[in-house]
Amino acid sequence: MNYRQLLSNYPIIKKLSLIQFIAYFGAWFSNVAIYSMMVDFGASAFTVSLIAAMHLIPAVVQAPFSGAVIDSLKIKPLMITLLCIELTMTLLFLTIHSLDDTWLLMILLFIRMSAASMFFTSEMSLLPKIIVGKSLQKANELHSVIWSFTFTAGMAVGGIVVTLWGTATAFLIDASFFVAALSLFFSIDFEIKAKQTKQKLSSMIKDGFIYIKNNKLALHLIILHGSVGLTAFDTLVTLLADYNYKYIIAVPLAIGTSNAVRAFALMIGPFFVGNWVNNQRLTYLFILQGLSIIIWSFLQHNFYFGLFGMFLTGFATTTIWSYTYAMLQQNVKPEYLGRVIAYNDMAFMISNIVTTFFIGLMTTHIGLDTITFILGTMFFIVAIYYRVYIKIKM
Repeated sequence: MNYRQLLSNYPIIKKLSLIQFIAYFGAWFSNVAIYSMMVDFGASAFTVSLIAAMHLIPAVVQAPFSGAVIDSLKIKPLMITLLCIELTMTLLFLTIHSLDDTWLLMILLFIRMSAASMFFTSEMSLLPKIIVGKSLQKANELHSVIWSFTFTAGMAVGGIVVTLWGTATAFLIDASFFVAALSLFFSIDFEIKAKQTKQKLSSMIKDGFIYIKNNKLALHLIILHGSVGLTAFDTLVTLLADYNYKYIIAVPLAIGTSNAVRAFALMIGPFFVGNWVNNQRLTYLFILQGLSIIIWSFLQHNFYFGLFGMFLTGFATTTIWSYTYAMLQQNVKPEYLGRVIAYNDMAFMISNIVTTFFIGLMTTHIGLDTITFILGTMFFIVAIYYRVYIKIKM
C-alpha cells in the first residue's frame, strides 16, 4: 500500500492529515521565532536548552493521567478543546518582550505543549482504532512525513519571516494556522465511542502502569522508540548558529536552514527505506543513524558542509520513529492504547529532555562536535539492545 491508496481507502485519515499539515506548518513559524528571540535577548546556553526542554517536559508530567483521560472521554470534543488551548497560548507569546519575561514564556510553552502533547497522543491512539497492519505503519509514516515537510517549510519560511518582519508576525501567522485547523476539524464527521467505565481516574492510571509492567515486549518497545529522542538537536543547532554560523549568515536563517535541510531528509527518507525495513533489518537502520550523526560531528564546523551532515542525520530517523511506533501500537490491547501511548510519549520526551540538557550542560566542558559524536555512538548501543532484547521475540 502506498500513501495515495491509504488516503483513498480511508477518507478520515485524509482529513486528519490535512489538519495535521495546517497545524504543524504554523507551529514551526513560532519555533524559529522563539529561539531567535532568546538569542536576541542574549540568553545563555543553559537557558536555550531550558526553553527547548519546556517543549518536551509537559508530555512527561501529564503522561500518567492524559492516557486515562483519552481512554475515557469522547475523542473529537477533546481534540477541539486542545487546539483552542494551543491557539490561545500562541497569541500570548506576543506578550514576551525581554529576558525578564523568560519565566512567562516557559509557562506559556508548558501549557501549549501540554495541549499539543495530548492532541498528538489522542491522534496516535485513534489511528489503530481505525486501521491496522501495514496500513497503520503507512499512516504513521505519513504522519511523520507531514511533520517533516511542515518542519522543512515552516522552519525555512519562518526564518525568512522572522528576519524580514520580526517575531510578532511569526506568532500571528502561527495563530492563523490554528484557526484554519480548528475550522476544518469541526467539519470532520467521526465518532469513536469512549469506553464506558466506572473506574476512577487513579484506578485507570494504576491499571495502565500494571499492564505495561506485565507486558515486557511493550516495555522494551517503549524504550526502543524513546531512542529517537537522542536526535533532539534543537539546542545543538541553535548553539551552532550562535557560536559558529552567525558570522556567515543571520542566526534565524542559520537555524531555519539547518533544521529545514534535516527535515527534508526526514521527509524523503521513508520513500527509500520505508518499504525496505523489517524486523530483521531494523538493526542496520539504527547503525546507519549512528554513523550519520558521527559524520555530521566532523562536518558541522563549516556551515555548508554541516548542512550535508544535517541531511544525513535525518535520512533514517522518520522510518525508525514510525516503524517502532507501529510495533508498539500493534502489540497493545485497544482498551489500553491511550494509556500505553501516553507512557510511550513520556519515555520519548524524557529521552529528548535528557539529550537537550546533556547538550546544554556539556557545552561548557567539551566541544559541540564531541557532544554530537557521543550522541551518534549511542545508536550503536541501541542496535545491540534491539538485537538482544527485542528482535528475537518478534
